[in-house]
Amino acid sequence: MRRLGGLLAARLALEGGEPLADLLAENIKAVAEQHALSCDLGNPDSPSATVAMLRRREERLDWLVLADSPVVVDVAGEVRVLRDDRVDRLPAYTAQAVREARNAPGGFWVASTRPEAAYEALTGELPVEGVRRAAVLSDGAARLVERFGVMGWAELLDLLESEGPGEVVRRTRELEAVRGGERGKRYDDATAVFVRF
Repeated sequence: MRRLGGLLAARLALEGGEPLADLLAENIKAVAEQHALSCDLGNPDSPSATVAMLRRREERLDWLVLADSPVVVDVAGEVRVLRDDRVDRLPAYTAQAVREARNAPGGFWVASTRPEAAYEALTGELPVEGVRRAAVLSDGAARLVERFGVMGWAELLDLLESEGPGEVVRRTRELEAVRGGERGKRYDDATAVFVRF
């Protein structure tokens, strides 16, 4: 899914202003086409990724979240978490239950082989005025709050601001080594981007 991230970053840099869901759909399609001859794209266990995007366009911020990778925004001291919580509502978290719910009505949606998943993402916009700082997180980088509960969202933003993403990842890995197997993957990719306005 690194290719998807690279394509999205390149398109966002062009500042064309297209809706974020359109950009995501186009790039899911492009990555799937690159793998059409060498991979079974119909396999429900095809590689997939959560997606979180934040884009500033003049005096507004556009955001998109697909699956459980959040965007966290501090607006004049009020922390807002922009998150897709559908994966939290699965009746079971077994491999079979997740497989059946992935990219299915009533389940949850991820970027994989189906471009239409992009239109299941949650999207919105915020005025830039009053925004102090923001973070775009992978689900792995959000574990300190969401899975391990060792801090709140404001504290996570404080940690990102004072110590940087490397410290968030270090603390996450430390806890995963002890408690990571509680649900799902023991270790999860952890990526964090912090922006100060």
